[in-house]
Amino acid sequence: MTNNKRSSNITNHNSNTTTSSSSRRRSSRRSIIRKILPPLLTLLGLYLFGSAFFLARSSLPRTSTCDDAEALLHDTLGLKNINVASPSGNNNNNNCWMESSVDKLVILVVDALRFDFAQHSFPQSFGRRLQNRNKNNNDHHHSKLLKFIADPPTVTMQRLKGLTTGGLPTFADISGNFGGAYVEEDSWMEFLRRRKTPMAFVGDDTWVDLFPHPKYWTEAHPFPSFNTRDLDTVDNGVLEFLPGLLDDLMAAKKSNTNTNHHPKQPLDVVVAHFLGVDHVGHTYGPHTQPMAAKLQQMDTVLDAALTRLDDTGDDDDDDVCIMTLVFGDHGMTEGGNHGGGTMEEVQAALFYHTSPQCSSSSSSSVAAATTASSSKRSSMLQKLV
Repeated sequence: MTNNKRSSNITNHNSNTTTSSSSRRRSSRRSIIRKILPPLLTLLGLYLFGSAFFLARSSLPRTSTCDDAEALLHDTLGLKNINVASPSGNNNNNNCWMESSVDKLVILVVDALRFDFAQHSFPQSFGRRLQNRNKNNNDHHHSKLLKFIADPPTVTMQRLKGLTTGGLPTFADISGNFGGAYVEEDSWMEFLRRRKTPMAFVGDDTWVDLFPHPKYWTEAHPFPSFNTRDLDTVDNGVLEFLPGLLDDLMAAKKSNTNTNHHPKQPLDVVVAHFLGVDHVGHTYGPHTQPMAAKLQQMDTVLDAALTRLDDTGDDDDDDVCIMTLVFGDHGMTEGGNHGGGTMEEVQAALFYHTSPQCSSSSSSSVAAATTASSSKRSSMLQKLV
């Protein structure tokens, strides 16, 4: 009996030991799973998010030719009203693609110019010209204010790449906003360079990062743009050099005596990029006294530039047609920031104006092309929504 009891106790003890050991193993496995599973799920989520959000984008080395004009303009963009020049196969030919509607081009970028800013804060530069156009339909001046939607991310470098190449920017390109973001794909800047078009630039140095001097620019005056608390350095640089560059664009015989600029070869394209509105937004916000003062300054500066381009005086180039584009690369939030895809960030302004030397037919063709392109984009956006 005693031996049987001992044997039974030993068996029970062994059974309890085995059960306890098995329970500890299960508990240990569950503990390991609880420790490993969350990090694994986190990594999987980051991978799925990154692969969808940071889309891969490859630059194509090919460039457009004269033969591509008809297919792109008529079939792809639907601009049937534009007459395409006969393909010559030579990109240096002035009649490549289509007959020129204008002789010279001025691009004035006001960084972070929201559409409501352009509507309500530019009475002299935009408002007065729009009113004159409405009063006199026979006036060869043609001005129009449009709203366009900037593709996110609404950061200057990505926006400039999109505006010059026609491609969609990606969030993966944001690292290029800190420098070294040279554009290797085809763009209208590359097309003008191949045609040896004399171009000049002044303003935000992002342009020169994307399109280096002297490869693209006959003359360039870049100013540092990274310090968002610096409200005036870039704009003051533009104010210093822009009058002289416009003189060269107009082929003026004498430069503006109020500048240190000396006339060089006549220019066909001038690009200026103001940065103060964007930096005031970052520092103070869109509805503040500093912003009101900066917008008033921009209104005065743009009015002076447009007036200069409209008045050739006694110059020999009285028949030169000049088109001016004034636009913002993106908008800004009510907090003064940008980078995302909210309506305040993507709604920007586009104002275009042709000089009185442009014929009414040239102005009409420019207006028709712009309106058709805008309508096409609106239709695409409606389908996407």
